Amino acid sequence: MKTTLELPDPLFRKAKATAAARGQSLKDFVTEALRDKLAPPRSGRAGAPEPEWMQGFGKLRRLRRETARVQSAIDQEFEVIEPEDRR
Repeated sequence: MKTTLELPDPLFRKAKATAAARGQSLKDFVTEALRDKLAPPRSGRAGAPEPEWMQGFGKLRRLRRETARVQSAIDQEFEVIEPEDRR
C-alpha cells in the first residue's frame, strides 16, 4: 500500500542515512522500524512494555565472574613495582 508521510527534515535525513549505511532502501528501513515498534513486548509480563531505560538492567549478570577475574589481574599488575620505580 502506498501512503504519504510528513516527517521533520532532520528525522527524514537520519532515517535515509541510516538506511543507506545498512544497505537498505528507505522503504525497507521504515517497514522494519514500524514492524519492530508494533511487535508485542518481548518480556513475558502482561501489561505495559518495559521502559527503554530498564532494558539493560541485569543483562550483564553473567559477566560478573569474568569482571572479577579481569579486575584481579589488573590489581596484581599494579602491585608489581618496576625496577626503575624502586629508587
